[in-house]
Amino acid sequence: MLDKLKLLLGIKDDSKDAILEFTLDRVEEIIKNYCNITEIPEELNTTVLSMAMELYRLENFSNEEGKKEVKSIQVGDTTTTFETSKDMNIAEELLKNYKAQLALYRKVKW
Repeated sequence: MLDKLKLLLGIKDDSKDAILEFTLDRVEEIIKNYCNITEIPEELNTTVLSMAMELYRLENFSNEEGKKEVKSIQVGDTTTTFETSKDMNIAEELLKNYKAQLALYRKVKW
Protein backbone atom coordinates (compact mmCIF):
# COMPACT_ATOMS: atom_id res chain seq x y z
CA MET A 1 0.00 0.00 0.00
CA LEU A 2 2.97 2.31 0.63
CA ASP A 3 4.04 2.05 -3.01
CA LYS A 4 0.54 2.94 -4.23
CA LEU A 5 0.40 5.95 -1.90
CA LYS A 6 3.78 7.18 -3.12
CA LEU A 7 2.64 6.81 -6.72
CA LEU A 8 -0.62 8.69 -6.06
CA LEU A 9 1.23 11.53 -4.30
CA GLY A 10 3.91 11.70 -6.98
CA ILE A 11 6.76 10.84 -4.59
CA LYS A 12 9.57 9.09 -6.43
CA ASP A 13 12.23 8.54 -3.75
CA ASP A 14 12.23 6.86 -0.34
CA SER A 15 12.89 10.01 1.69
CA LYS A 16 9.30 10.29 2.96
CA ASP A 17 8.62 6.60 3.63
CA ALA A 18 8.47 7.03 7.42
CA ILE A 19 5.98 9.90 7.10
CA LEU A 20 3.85 7.93 4.64
CA GLU A 21 3.87 4.81 6.84
CA PHE A 22 2.83 6.97 9.81
CA THR A 23 0.05 8.46 7.68
CA LEU A 24 -1.22 5.02 6.65
CA ASP A 25 -1.08 3.77 10.25
CA ARG A 26 -2.98 6.81 11.48
CA VAL A 27 -5.70 6.41 8.84
CA GLU A 28 -6.08 2.73 9.68
CA GLU A 29 -6.39 3.64 13.36
CA ILE A 30 -9.04 6.28 12.60
CA ILE A 31 -11.03 3.78 10.53
CA LYS A 32 -10.76 1.01 13.14
CA ASN A 33 -11.88 3.35 15.91
CA TYR A 34 -14.77 4.77 13.91
CA CYS A 35 -16.01 1.40 12.67
CA ASN A 36 -15.26 -0.48 15.93
CA ILE A 37 -13.33 -3.18 14.05
CA THR A 38 -9.93 -4.79 14.58
CA GLU A 39 -8.97 -5.42 10.95
CA ILE A 40 -9.45 -3.26 7.86
CA PRO A 41 -11.47 -5.13 5.19
CA GLU A 42 -9.83 -5.40 1.78
CA GLU A 43 -12.80 -3.54 0.27
CA LEU A 44 -11.67 -0.39 2.13
CA ASN A 45 -8.16 -0.30 0.65
CA THR A 46 -9.00 2.49 -1.79
CA THR A 47 -10.69 4.43 1.00
CA VAL A 48 -7.57 4.03 3.14
CA LEU A 49 -5.43 5.37 0.30
CA SER A 50 -7.78 8.31 -0.35
CA MET A 51 -7.86 9.21 3.33
CA ALA A 52 -4.08 8.88 3.61
CA MET A 53 -3.60 11.26 0.68
CA GLU A 54 -5.98 13.75 2.29
CA LEU A 55 -4.31 13.42 5.71
CA TYR A 56 -0.88 13.94 4.15
CA ARG A 57 -2.14 17.19 2.62
CA LEU A 58 -4.10 18.31 5.71
CA GLU A 59 -1.11 17.84 7.97
CA ASN A 60 1.06 19.66 5.43
CA PHE A 61 3.75 16.97 5.62
CA SER A 62 5.01 17.92 2.17
CA ASN A 63 5.99 21.44 3.32
CA GLU A 64 9.55 21.23 4.60
CA GLU A 65 9.45 24.68 6.21
CA GLY A 66 6.45 23.92 8.38
CA LYS A 67 3.28 25.91 8.76
CA LYS A 68 3.59 29.66 8.49
CA GLU A 69 1.11 31.82 10.36
CA VAL A 70 0.10 35.32 9.39
CA LYS A 71 -0.71 37.18 12.59
CA SER A 72 -1.65 40.63 11.27
CA ILE A 73 -1.11 43.08 8.46
CA GLN A 74 -1.02 46.80 9.11
CA VAL A 75 -1.37 49.35 6.32
CA GLY A 76 -1.53 52.90 7.56
CA ASP A 77 -4.13 53.03 10.31
CA THR A 78 -5.92 49.85 9.17
CA THR A 79 -4.99 46.52 10.75
CA THR A 80 -6.18 43.16 9.41
CA THR A 81 -5.52 39.85 11.21
CA PHE A 82 -5.52 36.51 9.43
CA GLU A 83 -5.40 33.00 10.87
CA THR A 84 -3.93 30.47 8.48
CA SER A 85 -4.13 27.46 10.77
CA LYS A 86 -7.30 26.44 12.51
CA ASP A 87 -7.58 24.20 15.49
CA MET A 88 -9.49 21.22 14.14
CA ASN A 89 -9.89 17.60 14.94
CA ILE A 90 -8.09 15.95 12.03
CA ALA A 91 -9.96 12.66 12.49
CA GLU A 92 -13.34 14.38 12.25
CA GLU A 93 -12.18 16.43 9.28
CA LEU A 94 -11.11 13.24 7.50
CA LEU A 95 -14.17 11.23 8.42
CA LYS A 96 -16.73 13.75 7.20
CA ASN A 97 -15.98 12.89 3.56
CA TYR A 98 -15.84 9.12 4.07
CA LYS A 99 -18.65 8.34 6.50
CA ALA A 100 -20.86 6.92 3.74
CA GLN A 101 -18.23 4.36 2.69
CA LEU A 102 -17.32 3.50 6.28
CA ALA A 103 -20.92 3.17 7.47
CA LEU A 104 -21.19 -0.17 5.68
CA TYR A 105 -18.44 -1.60 7.91
CA ARG A 106 -19.34 0.14 11.16
CA LYS A 107 -20.30 -2.08 14.08
CA VAL A 108 -22.32 -1.08 17.12
CA LYS A 109 -20.24 -0.90 20.28
CA TRP A 110 -21.96 -1.97 23.50
